[in-house]
Amino acid sequence: MAVRRLGHARGRGLAGPLYWRADEDGAWQVFTLGGWRAPRADVPVCHVSHYEADAFARWAGARLPTEAEWEHAAATSADGTWHGALLEDEAFHPTPAAHGAGLRQLLGDCWQWTASAYLPYPGYRVPAGTVGEYNGKFMSGQMVLKGASCATPRSHARPSYRNFFPPGARWQFSGIRLARDGVARSALAEQEVLGPASAL
Repeated sequence: MAVRRLGHARGRGLAGPLYWRADEDGAWQVFTLGGWRAPRADVPVCHVSHYEADAFARWAGARLPTEAEWEHAAATSADGTWHGALLEDEAFHPTPAAHGAGLRQLLGDCWQWTASAYLPYPGYRVPAGTVGEYNGKFMSGQMVLKGASCATPRSHARPSYRNFFPPGARWQFSGIRLARDGVARSALAEQEVLGPASAL
């Protein structure tokens, strides 16, 4: 699966995240709203597709979290210290995570791809009329992103927000959060949701 997804990225001529280039010496540069910069090892990678995120996760011996796992991690980590840069911070590019223990950058810096397709929640009934038609056309061929980005207003940044894009989309500060299966506890396996993938 990872080889197929990586092959999809390579087959589309993707050599790196969107807005990245190699300079004449072969060193990577990333284009930001402040111009070209060298990527920083402490800043999350952004502008990657679902295919690239999934391939990287598998290469790293991990996987993308499901939407439910992401929301569970946010609910059990809600100590108020997991915010990254949002629109009002005027960073306009992902920033390094705050120091400390626990999950960081759940809301802000980069939207985070999940392994979940954008489908209705169980029990959802499509309303009649325009609203139902509008919602229905997006519930096909899209993947869920959670969190928020440095271009998201603070009023829109909340753990329950469901963003969605086609899996090949790379433009909206889309990034990676890794998850790994933990040691089984009783009948359920504990899930570990790790931090966002950094640039290097």
